[in-house]
Amino acid sequence: MYMKKFPLIIVLILFVSFTMVGQQTKLKIGHLNTNDLMQVMPGRDSAEQALNDYAQNLQKQLETMLSEFQTKYDEYLANEAQYIDAIKQVKQKELVDLQTRIQDFQNDAQDLLTKKELELMQPFIDKAKKAIDEVAKEKGYTYILDTSTGSVLYWEGGDDIMMYVKEKLGIQ
Repeated sequence: MYMKKFPLIIVLILFVSFTMVGQQTKLKIGHLNTNDLMQVMPGRDSAEQALNDYAQNLQKQLETMLSEFQTKYDEYLANEAQYIDAIKQVKQKELVDLQTRIQDFQNDAQDLLTKKELELMQPFIDKAKKAIDEVAKEKGYTYILDTSTGSVLYWEGGDDIMMYVKEKLGIQ
């Protein structure tokens, strides 16, 4: 019984082996560094400047809040001896509330900055992705590896498609 299945198993193993060998010869792997690509994308500089301006605006708002806190704190210290307990408690609560608002603003500002960066950079990411997909299809690539992510531990050869993607994007 096992002897009858033995030739079938050998044929199946050979079929799988030849299929895998055939598939391996169809692979065409390319690579590029997306960080380098993003650095040369037209318009990226203005997006980065807009992000920097936005960050500076947030920083100015924070500095205004900190200045307000410092002024109120200095006023409290200067007049603390003259305040009755009820006024002291109100002034202390004001300071604590302002300090809480400052901390909340700092947390919110970081989230706002991250969202703004995504909003400004997403069009460039989408454009690059589309160009990479088109180049991969046009040139017959099976895989394109991003050498900037560190996920490629070893690669020998392969084709750097940076010039094709730049050409697709109209970048010199």
